[in-house]
Amino acid sequence: MKEMNYYTELPEGYICVKTIDAKEDKKFMVVMTIVNFLLLAIIFALGTLIILKTHPGENIDINPLVLLIACASMFAYIILHELTHGLFYKIFTHEKLTFGLTLLVAFCGVPKLYVNRKTSLVTTLAPFVIFNIIYICLMIFIPDIFTKLVILFMFAMHVGGCVGDLWVTYYLLFKYRDKKMIVNDTGPKQTFYIEESNDGNQVS
Repeated sequence: MKEMNYYTELPEGYICVKTIDAKEDKKFMVVMTIVNFLLLAIIFALGTLIILKTHPGENIDINPLVLLIACASMFAYIILHELTHGLFYKIFTHEKLTFGLTLLVAFCGVPKLYVNRKTSLVTTLAPFVIFNIIYICLMIFIPDIFTKLVILFMFAMHVGGCVGDLWVTYYLLFKYRDKKMIVNDTGPKQTFYIEESNDGNQVS
């Protein structure tokens, strides 16, 4: 029998094994913020070295218009990131979505559904993959070195901002890879359920 993309109620025989709450878990938010900035710094530093090495002797002419467009684009990116999550949730479920924005978290979720592993995985990784391709293509094809550096910074911010999504991906792909899994995603909070077995699984 083909597995359903989602359930409207928690199926019988599933137990909660993990909750990731980006809104209420302060320790988690601190760790994710630190990792975010570390990734941003590392990617921007390494990328800058590569760009400068591949464009030896070129002048870096600061363009205020590029900076202005970049600032506007970074705000737009936050919205587009969540809309990308929403697009794939909509494709898989056709159900009503929930969007939200706080000082620390922007989110999209389907709080009344329990989605299967494939739906959760594709939806979680979609912004990471799609915007990686967009930013890398822009850096390759735009010749101006200053614009490349600005896009590199935006790319680094994007990757750093995806650490929460990548952490969810770890649980989807590796932590419980041998178990049948469904996920309830309210947006800032993801709750993972696996099919109960007789091997002593406990909530963690």
